[in-house]
Amino acid sequence: MRGRFPTVFYGWWLVGASILVAMYVGGGVFYGFTAIFEPIANEIGWSYTQISLAASLRGLEMSLFAPLVGIMTDCWGPRRLLFGGVIFTSLGMFLLGRTNSLGMFYGAFVLIAIGMSTCTMTVLMTAVANWFRRRVGIATGIAISGFGLGGLMVPAIEWLIEAYGWRVAVSFLALGMLVLMLPLSLLFRHKPEQYGQQPDGEPIRDMTAVDESLASIPLVAAREDVSARQAFKSGAFWSIALASACHVMLVTAVITHVMPYLSSIDVARSTSSQVAMAVPLASIAGRLSFGWVADRASRKLVAAAGFGMMAFGLVCFAFAGITGTWILILFLILFGIGYGGINVMRPALVQEYFGRSSFGTIFGIIIGFGMAGSIGGPALAGWAYDNWGSYQGIWFLMSAVPVVALIAMLLMPPARSYKG
Repeated sequence: MRGRFPTVFYGWWLVGASILVAMYVGGGVFYGFTAIFEPIANEIGWSYTQISLAASLRGLEMSLFAPLVGIMTDCWGPRRLLFGGVIFTSLGMFLLGRTNSLGMFYGAFVLIAIGMSTCTMTVLMTAVANWFRRRVGIATGIAISGFGLGGLMVPAIEWLIEAYGWRVAVSFLALGMLVLMLPLSLLFRHKPEQYGQQPDGEPIRDMTAVDESLASIPLVAAREDVSARQAFKSGAFWSIALASACHVMLVTAVITHVMPYLSSIDVARSTSSQVAMAVPLASIAGRLSFGWVADRASRKLVAAAGFGMMAFGLVCFAFAGITGTWILILFLILFGIGYGGINVMRPALVQEYFGRSSFGTIFGIIIGFGMAGSIGGPALAGWAYDNWGSYQGIWFLMSAVPVVALIAMLLMPPARSYKG
């Protein structure tokens, strides 16, 4: 029977679970926010800047929590953090559906931010990176393709809003979070050595299987790994952190305002929701292709190419109100693939330069810098519309941001000969 049904390396089960978690959390909370943006403004009368500040507040909270989450993931493993994160996120969404004041609105996003800090990027990528070394690029690429698949939820959320209103739609999403995500969180495990396995499913060498009760026993770090303190002293760490901040600033600004922007240039909401869906779906091509290439080529050069694509894509986005909506096809190809690919390169670069033993701590701090970039992105775009009456100027200005990240990648010192 074993010959007919060979055992699947458990790391791939973690990848599958990560896809589903990323899809629901990314689609229901991150990408779905653009669908409720205008209904909130129309019902309550808040300015675009005030509503955008919720996304910035979410970024601030996540930037503060991400380093701590990384440390806790290294110490405790991903399961407890994911379980708690799902509960906090669902509570925040229930509160959001009942909000009647600006303070309550921001309070809901604080809860959502705390929850998302412990059930999205840092925890998921640490979980996958701990189980893979040679195949970490493609494994993380497949895992975070779930965020891209989350775009499929945007038209569904728009349909719920049209049928029942935005408050009921958000409450449905919160309930689904509890029912679907809590069981998935129980599938996650920490490091393969604690379960008698090796990264990538390689043959076991001179080790005995241990059960989960020994999960707290420190593992012997690979000789090529560096500590978090050593990483902070390296130019590579700060280059990756700067590029991450630029990346997240752009992505959160575009994702938050894509439907309001398209409405401002007279695109119907039904069409704009499809574009909002297509952006993360296009990113799947980047997540998978960049992940494959990352295991075979210079990761910093691949990342630089991704930032170049984002810059050209954002220029196309700005031109949509001038040349017509046909140019959105180029935007989806360039920006979508570029930003999706960068999501894969971030954990791949961290593991290539710093190894596995302190991956969660280092990656969490880099995510913290990245989320700090999201504080200004959405709010700046909302401010521009409130004061300029148009989004186009801010998109042209923001197209310079990925150029900064591209330069940071090119100037990054060579990686050590870490190949796993």
